[in-house]
Amino acid sequence: MKKVIFLFLCFILITGCKKKDINNVIKSFSDDVTNSDSYHLNGKMTIKSDEEEFKYTFDVKYLKDDYYKVTLVNLSNNHEQVILKNSDAVYVITPSLNKSFKFQSSWPNNSSQSYLLSSLLKDINNDSTAKLETNNNESVIITKVNYPNNSELVKQKIYFDKDLKIKKVSVYDQDNNERITTIFSKVDLKANSSKDEFKLDDYIKEPENSDKCTGEKCDLKTSNILDDIIYPLYLPNNTYLTGSEKIGDAASRVILTFGGDKNFTIIEEASVVPSSFEVKPVFGSPILLNDTLGVISDNSIRWTRGNVDYYLTSNDLSSSEMVVVASSMNHSISVLGSK
Repeated sequence: MKKVIFLFLCFILITGCKKKDINNVIKSFSDDVTNSDSYHLNGKMTIKSDEEEFKYTFDVKYLKDDYYKVTLVNLSNNHEQVILKNSDAVYVITPSLNKSFKFQSSWPNNSSQSYLLSSLLKDINNDSTAKLETNNNESVIITKVNYPNNSELVKQKIYFDKDLKIKKVSVYDQDNNERITTIFSKVDLKANSSKDEFKLDDYIKEPENSDKCTGEKCDLKTSNILDDIIYPLYLPNNTYLTGSEKIGDAASRVILTFGGDKNFTIIEEASVVPSSFEVKPVFGSPILLNDTLGVISDNSIRWTRGNVDYYLTSNDLSSSEMVVVASSMNHSISVLGSK
């Protein structure tokens, strides 16, 4: 009898150790991701920046051969945007403005993405120092992250339930502050999606007045003028506003120039809703600027916020600095300095 009890205790001990082994957790997650030809995820994501929080719902569809469709809805204003990747290109779509940016990009492989299983697995496999924590019925893998446009983000915790199924991701900065929280409410690894679900045509709407109106005169301006000039709350040291110029009779465009140690230019323009779906080819990759999606390249960022189109360009700012400047313009009306 004692021998039976001893063997039973050894079995429990071995089983428990297996669940706490990082290789076991990684293998389980890797099998889930690599064996899935198509997955469907949704949940909520919170981004923290200083004292502000930006909340999103996300819906992700993936199909093998590098097809992705990520729908993000900002819960503060119900603003919906879509990252679509198919065999043609990568698109950042804004349905409410009837337009999309189009570009060739290695996204999502060029940076960490807390809401994509393939990206999380890549982070795990790329980190030979990844660690495992266990508590109660949770297993937590801690890895480094790769956010080339935000050097403050350095690590993430990936949470798995007792069955080793992913349930949450938290991304931290160098001061151990939680900056991004992604909670999965649905993880369907057998979604049976088809390529038909990843077509740009799904977002193209025929104009309601197509039989009466053609050309640019049918385009709808969200506003004839910019209600306010929006200035960045963040400026690099020894950098100042050096010029502000309104363009056009209706003052629907403004050019702001900044000089000093770091020169850059910002163009603001009232958004236009074209009568037919507009696809604008650009260079870059998708970037989430706290409350809106944009496109970032080596020396510029494009984004739309509050029915205003923004374009920031600079040969002096790093990509991280451009992101900080652009993110600081979400509701600001003043600059730190002018000269």
